[in-house]
Amino acid sequence: MTMPIDRWRAPPPRLPLRGLLLGCLLAAGAARADESRLQVTLQGVRDGQGQLRVSLYRDVDSFRKEDRAFRVLSVPAAPGDARLAFDALPPGRYALMAYHDANGDAKLNLRLGMFPTEGYGLSNNPQVVGPPRFADSAFDVSGPETSVNISISY
Repeated sequence: MTMPIDRWRAPPPRLPLRGLLLGCLLAAGAARADESRLQVTLQGVRDGQGQLRVSLYRDVDSFRKEDRAFRVLSVPAAPGDARLAFDALPPGRYALMAYHDANGDAKLNLRLGMFPTEGYGLSNNPQVVGPPRFADSAFDVSGPETSVNISISY
């Protein structure tokens, strides 16, 4: 039995593989265009013992809780100034906390549960009385690159 010609349909046209790949690359490029790089300079690192840790926060509730940070970077300590970068950040409001983890235990050591015994600093370098607040350290990340300087206090 033969089918009448009007019932036979040609397969739908295929999108050429090159067109599909080009579309994916363009979409990825558009997504990356909205991402920023955050350059962080830690100023006044005292010595080369341990690690320098920088935590990036996006909201008030997680601020200063490193296990809830948006991102954390750690590099070997060296005296003087240190530069680190957070890549591919979505635009928004952030705050940073940095510390010199001299003993390498991956936490900011405190005396009496509230006074840092290791060097530390916050974005915007606020004068702190009591626990630091997100609002005092918050800054905006936008455009291709944002730079922040943090003075490490011992």
